[in-house]
Amino acid sequence: MKPDLEVVQIERGESFKAWEHGYPFHTVRWHFHPEYEIHHVVATSGQYFVGDFIGDFEPGNLVLTGPNLPHNWVSDIPVGTCIPLRGRVVQFTEGFVAEATKVFREFEACSPILELSRRGALFPKKTSDAVGPMLAELVDAKGLRRVQLLMGVLSEMSSAIGTRSLASAGYMPDPSGFMSAGVNKALLYINSNLTEPFNEKDLADLTNQSPSAFSRSFRRHTGMALVQYVSRLRINFACHLLMSKSEMPITDICYAAGFNNVSNFNRQFLAQKGMAPSRFRTLLKQNVRAVEAA
Repeated sequence: MKPDLEVVQIERGESFKAWEHGYPFHTVRWHFHPEYEIHHVVATSGQYFVGDFIGDFEPGNLVLTGPNLPHNWVSDIPVGTCIPLRGRVVQFTEGFVAEATKVFREFEACSPILELSRRGALFPKKTSDAVGPMLAELVDAKGLRRVQLLMGVLSEMSSAIGTRSLASAGYMPDPSGFMSAGVNKALLYINSNLTEPFNEKDLADLTNQSPSAFSRSFRRHTGMALVQYVSRLRINFACHLLMSKSEMPITDICYAAGFNNVSNFNRQFLAQKGMAPSRFRTLLKQNVRAVEAA
């Protein structure tokens, strides 16, 4: 299922967009856009999708998504029901962030949370409770008050304790990571041959290291063992196949993603995604049906 590109129109004379919507609504679909987005749920519960993450939401759900990260919130309500206000949204560009940082050096305090948002950042209830009233006022605020409120929201987000990422680390890999260590060749080989069989000795030979030296270097660079790293990337690829090839049997997806037996694939998928591949696919289909019915 390929995400749609949403064109975000920021009005002339404004630095960012702040708005609210009900449900169903035309933007409720699997989509992405180059802007950062603050998304705060006011009413309803259901499932939400951020990159390769699927979870349950309820009122108060507060998420910051980074540029081009696909996302969607699907409310679990009876067919034909209309909700006048489901959520509030703030969208701003990377250019806005860059310019704001030039003028106000203090804005650099937002850098960690903006970086985390590239995988989707889910905030704790305490932060949502503090931010909710600000977002409610921000939608209709004018002039400097808009800027003041946005800075307040970003301040709360940046200082939040307990924020967690949603999409897996490998969902949108940063190519610059391949330029920062002596295991470049190994990382590039893994990404080019992800579904093929290889082992640590193969990669050690490729980088002219002993297996033990390669193992230490790889763990130092990636923060995890080779087996864990490869398994994570293969599960991410399996999620891509589940999203894009709705009729492909899960057994075929298992082998196409580089796993050599179904039981190990199911075990790894459950450990990383918190659900079986079949459940992941079921939720994706529910997402599609909800979008088509909207």
